[in-house]
Amino acid sequence: MSVSPICFGTWQLSPRFWGELSSAAIISAMQRAFEIGVNFYDTADAYGDGLAEEVLGAALASLPRDQVIVATKAYHHFYPDGHRHPDLSREYLIAECEASLRRLRMDYIDLYQCHAWDPLASMEETTEALELLKAQGKIRCYGASNFTVEQLKLARSLGDYATLQPPYDLTAPKIEADLLPYCQREKIGVLVYSPLRNGLLTGKYRGDETFTDFRAGHPDFQGERFKGLAAAISGLRPLAEGYGLTITQLVLAATLMHPAIHVAIAGIKETAHIEEAAGAMGRVLSREDYFAVRRALGS
Repeated sequence: MSVSPICFGTWQLSPRFWGELSSAAIISAMQRAFEIGVNFYDTADAYGDGLAEEVLGAALASLPRDQVIVATKAYHHFYPDGHRHPDLSREYLIAECEASLRRLRMDYIDLYQCHAWDPLASMEETTEALELLKAQGKIRCYGASNFTVEQLKLARSLGDYATLQPPYDLTAPKIEADLLPYCQREKIGVLVYSPLRNGLLTGKYRGDETFTDFRAGHPDFQGERFKGLAAAISGLRPLAEGYGLTITQLVLAATLMHPAIHVAIAGIKETAHIEEAAGAMGRVLSREDYFAVRRALGS
């Protein structure tokens, strides 16, 4: 599958984390993404307990199915009363794939991912379910998210886990020590999430803002730490402008320069966000400037 290096992320359609957002605005942004060359969309059944898949399905219904790549995930067995628990059992994966297809209004899913490691699941059973879904044409390929190196090695000893979706940003690049070298050696597709650290690396904050979403209790967005990080990120503005980029685009371009990273997933709330993120595609920094960005961000 040929995917755009910027992927449209949909975690923001989880009200428990981000509050209530306008579905109409996000649908417009999803459709605009396709117009400007972003053909890759990542979601999960757990985002809003199915809401994100429903919104994405509505947005893509008018687009040519064979020209968009859709990734979703399963792991959180959720219930109408809001409680949930991990579940990568064979029975649940098969049933939940059907539910995702209904919400997405699609006949198949391009990339089906285990959202996280289930300590109770047999990976043999999980893989058997994924292989069955693939044989039935309901998924094209499968991968994992949030797996450690050893978990991924075990999974790949049992089946063709083609991709990994780990957290990564230039302030916390710890997976460069193990996961990324392993994926590079094994030719595993890597799509990193939260490359902008929940919006912190966009350069739009002064460090004195307050939040009503989950960031209200996040240490990166509190007190002196927030002010210091915001100042360091704002300091990248002259470098970004030298390339004709915004800080967001500079950070995304630098992120995509790592040879093991193929895709950066950007959380998008409105059309302007995806237009800005897409502007990072195909942009490359000099080696000197790449490491200047890393030094500024503490890595």
